Amino acid sequence: MSHPYTSLPPNAYWRSGVSDVSPLEFTAIYKPRFAVSESMSIAAAGSCFAQHIGRHFKLRKYNFIDLEPPPPLMSPQSYEKFGFNLYSARYGNVYFIRQLLQLFWRANGIFSPSEDIWHSNGRFFDPFRPSIEPTGFASAEELLRDREYHLNAVRSLLSQTDLFVFTFGLTEAWVCRSDGAVLPTCPGTVAGRFDEGRHGFHNFSYNEILQDAETFIAFALQHNPTMKFLVTVSPVPLTATASGMHVLPASVYSKSVLRAVCGELYAKYPQLDYFPSYELVASHPMRAMFFEPNLRSVSPVGVEHVMNVFFSAHQSIAAETPLQEMPAAERKRVPKRKKLARKKRKAKARAGGSGNVICDEEILEVFGR
Repeated sequence: MSHPYTSLPPNAYWRSGVSDVSPLEFTAIYKPRFAVSESMSIAAAGSCFAQHIGRHFKLRKYNFIDLEPPPPLMSPQSYEKFGFNLYSARYGNVYFIRQLLQLFWRANGIFSPSEDIWHSNGRFFDPFRPSIEPTGFASAEELLRDREYHLNAVRSLLSQTDLFVFTFGLTEAWVCRSDGAVLPTCPGTVAGRFDEGRHGFHNFSYNEILQDAETFIAFALQHNPTMKFLVTVSPVPLTATASGMHVLPASVYSKSVLRAVCGELYAKYPQLDYFPSYELVASHPMRAMFFEPNLRSVSPVGVEHVMNVFFSAHQSIAAETPLQEMPAAERKRVPKRKKLARKKRKAKARAGGSGNVICDEEILEVFGR
């Protein structure tokens, strides 16, 4: 008998692709849609897990964009505490695609939220970046100057980007009732004061997230028609839920919706790739081996494994691409690649355990004790 299931590759069958294979050997789980090369200008945003992605791009000598680098006199130990050296600009964690979209709208003068500044104990906080200054700004004027500098950097980001990487994090958000502005954290947790009349809970649906993602893609392509996109889903579950459900089904719902959106985007946009970081950490064949004992934080070993799967796949593409088919800029970098190979292997060994992840949502654990 002959039918489509008689000629599929081993990774298409559960037994040969999963149950008979060690989780550490799931290298065939990801086949890149397009090559990500060292010469590409790469920007990143997303939930706290996305910090690992940017860090590894930098460790492995890729051309990662950072338009708001730390001040020259700041101690490296303070970079992440003040929101530096995490993403391609100092916007902190971006958990929601609508938050990302509104960020670029604000930078381009399309959207101006009504909730402008939070005051607390004589200090001033940015509602949309509440954790970048742990003790707040000294004055409203200082905050506004810093915000103007930040939005100017964001406004120029898309035109400089060849590949935009976004990690979908959450569906549960807190928004301003007056204009729908999405806040990165619930007011009163990291900073600000919660006001039920001004702040509302919203659990984004599949259709809302898909529409926001497509709107962002269209907006980005207007600024840079050749841009490519790489999307992932954070494997980190919810710290707490305000949905009324138990936190476990609430978390499964959130990640399922986000994963379904990524599947739809992958099917529709040939310039968009999906990397299965969620599956590599949180799917049941992994037996939670890549989580810390709290079953939430991804361990350094897990981060190392995920990043190695990604970069190994793209290095394989580069090795298989004939020299004459490479772009001119990439051909010039081939000799440098060979010289850097040894350094990169050492960087890989260090990468999983280097740097801390700044996760605003973790503060919610305090309120559950």
